[in-house]
Amino acid sequence: MNRVLPAAGVAFEAGADVVIIGAGAAGLVAALAANEAGAEVVVVERDAVPSGSTALSAGLIPAAGTRFQREAGIEDSPELFAADIMAKAEGEPDAGVVARLTERIGPVLEWLADAHDLPFDVVTNFSYPGHSARRMHGLPKRTGSELIDRLREAVEARDIPILTEFRATTLFTDEAGRVAGIAGMRPGGGEERVGCRALVLACNGYGGNRNLVARHIPQLAEALWFGHSGNEGDAVLWGQALGAELVHMSGHQGHGSVAQPHGILISWATVMEGGFQVNTAAQRFSDESHGYSEQAATVLAQPEGKAWTIFDERIAGIARQFQDFREAEAQGAIVRAQDMISLAAALGLPTASLAATAAEVAALKRGAGSDRFGRDFRNAPALEAPFCAVRVTGALFHTQGGLRIDTQARVHRPDGTTIPNLFACGGAAVGVSGSRASGYLSGNGLLAAIGLGQIAGREASCLAAYDRA
Repeated sequence: MNRVLPAAGVAFEAGADVVIIGAGAAGLVAALAANEAGAEVVVVERDAVPSGSTALSAGLIPAAGTRFQREAGIEDSPELFAADIMAKAEGEPDAGVVARLTERIGPVLEWLADAHDLPFDVVTNFSYPGHSARRMHGLPKRTGSELIDRLREAVEARDIPILTEFRATTLFTDEAGRVAGIAGMRPGGGEERVGCRALVLACNGYGGNRNLVARHIPQLAEALWFGHSGNEGDAVLWGQALGAELVHMSGHQGHGSVAQPHGILISWATVMEGGFQVNTAAQRFSDESHGYSEQAATVLAQPEGKAWTIFDERIAGIARQFQDFREAEAQGAIVRAQDMISLAAALGLPTASLAATAAEVAALKRGAGSDRFGRDFRNAPALEAPFCAVRVTGALFHTQGGLRIDTQARVHRPDGTTIPNLFACGGAAVGVSGSRASGYLSGNGLLAAIGLGQIAGREASCLAAYDRA
């Protein structure tokens, strides 16, 4: 139930300068930023414990020109980062928003490290597709659950209230179109109303709403949903009711490497460091290096919607820095063998075909011939025994379309006007990936969550202060 109702005559049991709907990474960062800018903040969250899509990710945030990169000897700049985003999405995203995000994200990570003790460092031992520099920043465990936990601890340390198990249902607007407050349901069926001077929509996208997925991303209508179950499109539905403009609704992040049937994300390092994917015929079917997002639909188009990623123990050692990969190993998802014939037999794949495919890839790595799919293998080390494999499928991780925003995270109508005190960040706002899965540059989701979260929180606080004056 996503309603927008008149505020006239509505009594609010509680109130705050800034109310934030959603306690994922975007909402928690927005809460910290608004609080530090002087606002009284309340966060509402439908789950018992904050998690969101962030908790299901690897928790890696791309940023350029940070001190963490400098410490690792990496040269990079916000301008180069912005160019990479625009190139991957073929110029579709709002260039102003991209520039603001790439300029702000580095200082935001350093702020989170210095003010809130989040120990970021840079992934230095492999590169992600589309990035001109190694700029993925993460916490020690390289998990999204660790990121969420540390952000939640930071919010709690500031005594910012998080109302959990609060399912927001209604926005109330006054005659000027301002959001006056929200209502939501708590356990036991009681409704609570919270007034506000500014509202930040930090609830994620619509990937958990199968009807909206079928409408906007029909090619993934039956795909495994690997995001948070609460991503039902609340922000989209409220935005429509408020007259907001929706942009790039077909944009999304997929992933072509979710272990099957274990349901564990397998690092794309297994591909980028020289691995490859085969189908049930043990044949390659694409240029795997284009990106894991667009690879989701490519894998799903194969027989039985599955594939196998073939790599070796050296690559496994790189992937092992991620807790998800270690969990996949613990659950037996990673198969090993001393030669390709034995590996094929263990996987139930045609032995001669897998051996021929592996030999073809080895020849391409030596510079013999060119790949019919266009992949450049020449700088990738040869695979060596023991060889490894994991059965994977494609999945939808999160949607990238959403409410149009400007560089201050304010929500816009189609005519260019703004809804007076409404801000959006994370999956609620349109991302910087354009309208296609291929436009998703690794880390775009958390870039928007963390970067826009900080911007939205600070701008909402400033607006609330002006309103109080």
